[in-house]
Amino acid sequence: MKTMTLNTYGADAVFEVVELERPAVKAGHVVLRVYATSINTVDTMIKNMGMDLPLSPALPAVLGMDFAGVIEEIGEGVTGFAVGDEIYGCAGGLADLQGALAEYMLADAQLIAHKPKSLSMREAAAMPLVGITAYEGLTRAGVRAGQKVLVQGGAGGVGHLAIQIAKNLGAEVSATGSGDAQMDVIKGYGATPIDFMKEKIADYVAAQTGGAGFDMIFDAVGGANMTNSFEAAALNAQVVSTVGLLEIDLSPAHFKGLSLHIVFMLLPMLYNVNRQVHGDILAKLAELVDAGVVKPLLDEQRFGFEEVGAAYARLGSGQAIGKVVVEV
Repeated sequence: MKTMTLNTYGADAVFEVVELERPAVKAGHVVLRVYATSINTVDTMIKNMGMDLPLSPALPAVLGMDFAGVIEEIGEGVTGFAVGDEIYGCAGGLADLQGALAEYMLADAQLIAHKPKSLSMREAAAMPLVGITAYEGLTRAGVRAGQKVLVQGGAGGVGHLAIQIAKNLGAEVSATGSGDAQMDVIKGYGATPIDFMKEKIADYVAAQTGGAGFDMIFDAVGGANMTNSFEAAALNAQVVSTVGLLEIDLSPAHFKGLSLHIVFMLLPMLYNVNRQVHGDILAKLAELVDAGVVKPLLDEQRFGFEEVGAAYARLGSGQAIGKVVVEV
């Protein structure tokens, strides 16, 4: 099979076409024909940082976590799937798990689900990592009807899905972004747009919550932005962050009695723990998509299999609006 393989790591590393043996099926797994894979920020981090990240594969490496495709072989003990089924999932591209930048891939059956019927392969490949992250964060925070929710980074991969899922749970959603394009995306999903470059936190907290603060904040920006989330939070609010790789003063969180949740959705893949939870979430997301409640946003630029380098550059440029997808 053809793969797009990295033989070195670093910002200037180049993906090369390499022929590898097609993976053999094994118990509890399926072999699938990959039709599309999307690129996530963690993929670019692996490419650029290499073995400085504890989750990076040894070289030569086939990256790509998300995928949509068709089952070619079924391993012993796998139930609920059949050869020819269209599936999607997030099941490789880190540690010792071959990724989706290949014509074929071995995937743990616990990490996959039937593809949403209403989505193309390209659209479905954009969903898994960001969808699981959004769903896990909102579920952990216990979002419910009537709450005021703020999504930081509402036009991003995780953020635009968090808006839709939170609204489906009955929450009143606001979301931050910057520029007209992002404001239009946020508005299009039914959330109140907040341009963080133009509006002060105190002003939008006053306007959207009467000064009380948000009941739950999904911070898909994370990092140092968490201090902004603490400021916008109500007393005893729930704050979810997708990036906690920093030292930060928790004093504001202390004086508000905040609960902080860090979502690192790669844990089941890395440690082979509770993998079926991801399969279950993907099945639930497929239901929401086919019910017309959730729809992924894809960047307008399209990339073929041997244009992976350009696709990574597109995501890294910060110019993409929606998920960047490579069609295999």
